[in-house]
Amino acid sequence: MLKTTNVIAIVGPTAVGKTALSIQLAKAFNGEIINGDSMQVYRELHIGTAKITEEEMEGIPHHLLDIKNPDESFSVAEYQRLVRGKIEEITSRGKLPIIVGGTGLYIQSVLYDFRFTDQPNRNENRLRELEKMSPDELFDLLQSLDTEAAKEIHPNNVQRVVRAIERVELTGKQKNDIEQNQGQKEVYHHYMIGLTIDRELLYHRINQRVDIMLEKGLLEEVKALYNKDIRNVQSIQAIGYKELYAYLDGGVSFEVAIEQLKQNSRRYAKRQLTYFRNKMDIYWYNPFTDTEIIIKEINEFLQDIE
Repeated sequence: MLKTTNVIAIVGPTAVGKTALSIQLAKAFNGEIINGDSMQVYRELHIGTAKITEEEMEGIPHHLLDIKNPDESFSVAEYQRLVRGKIEEITSRGKLPIIVGGTGLYIQSVLYDFRFTDQPNRNENRLRELEKMSPDELFDLLQSLDTEAAKEIHPNNVQRVVRAIERVELTGKQKNDIEQNQGQKEVYHHYMIGLTIDRELLYHRINQRVDIMLEKGLLEEVKALYNKDIRNVQSIQAIGYKELYAYLDGGVSFEVAIEQLKQNSRRYAKRQLTYFRNKMDIYWYNPFTDTEIIIKEINEFLQDIE
């Protein structure tokens, strides 16, 4: 049994190689893997989210995949609660929890003392006013109310933009006010691995991954959701889905949609790296590093804190 609650986390930009490393470390440390990607919680979103397949799992237990329907919402507060429960459960079995993913805030909220308060009841009259506004008007309003929150939300993610506006208008507090003095204290002893490679190579891998996704049937996966009239929800804001929705709506050609998908993926990778470097204490590795080196350094870390 582990003497303390130890957690390993593997983070990094999309397409950098987190999944392969996670399986090797799970085998080496008798671990179980917890999903750290905000979009892989959704059923029916498999190819576009690069969700691990059963074959790729190689028998390693995985948690918090496919727990939400595509039309359901999912928050960082809910993620924090679920993952902390899984960490307790996995540790009680004498296993090592390994969180793997690219959603920095979600993983950070679990490992540090983030506290989330319930938002006051919504003002229905104000909500109806906001619903009449265009996405551009809503985003401009959010930028005027809370610049920092606007930096972390895509302008087309209307649901999140509206909730951020409501938070400021209902509580009088900006995002930084709420997060101030939070996320400083570690909740678990953890070793956070960050994977990074040369940017040109990373962008090549991202473009290549998109091509492979298309070969595997990404367009068909998106069409299945589109034909169910699933839209204006959190899941469809995921990269790979929103671009192909625009194509299916007739707004852009297929070629333009794919180029936008690749471009948005590259931009997202850049934002991920910026977040990880600025917000977390990470041990950085090249994904081509000999796994035995990483295992040795993790062992040393675990021994030091026991």
